[in-house]
Amino acid sequence: MSEQVGIALVGATGLIGRAIIGESVGRADFRLLALARREVKLPKGATVDVMVADPAGWGDVIGKFRPQVLISALGTTIVKMGGDKAAFRAVDYDLVVDTAQAAFDHGVERCVVVSSVNANPQAKMFYPQVKGEAEQALMKLGFKRLDLLRPGLLRGAREDDPRALEKAAMIVSPLTDLLMHGSFRSMRSIAAIDVARAALALAHRKAAGKFRHEHDAMKLAAGEFPRLEARSGDS
Repeated sequence: MSEQVGIALVGATGLIGRAIIGESVGRADFRLLALARREVKLPKGATVDVMVADPAGWGDVIGKFRPQVLISALGTTIVKMGGDKAAFRAVDYDLVVDTAQAAFDHGVERCVVVSSVNANPQAKMFYPQVKGEAEQALMKLGFKRLDLLRPGLLRGAREDDPRALEKAAMIVSPLTDLLMHGSFRSMRSIAAIDVARAALALAHRKAAGKFRHEHDAMKLAAGEFPRLEARSGDS
């Protein structure tokens, strides 16, 4: 059996975070620590250590757990923040970068971060601009390996966060995805479970470097994440 990888997860209560936790059921190839500001609902059989703490203390928890990898699935929307851009930036830039910095300072060598399609610090729109600025800051932190995931519209059921516009977009996504070719393929919708599996697959990779993964690359990585049935013959 392959070496067990220690993974610290932040953003555990969100759509992708919950999918990552769901993938821990019955697995022994990684050990997961979920850090959150509120209680985390765990599926039956999940092999997860949960720590509810203020984000200011997450670094100390990570230092005690000593994971090899940080997976950051933190993120919100301006709508959820009541239109407050500063509040949005406090999560999608400050919390993302500060948590990564704390993990790096406590010896974490590899980091996987869920960003967004079209993230660009020079973007005219606020959302991709902040995402791009966060990516830019993360690139400077010094991780041995950094994987930036850039999904488009995420498909999946959210808890206590209906996002009516996203729900409507999901309904028509099978049609709109078919219209996105060439450079527009990166904007295709993607299931949260695929992003979660891609994050976990990349968390196991040790080759040094900084990598950005858009739609097709994430789907490929997700397909490489070993399913439990595929590993039943391992010894």
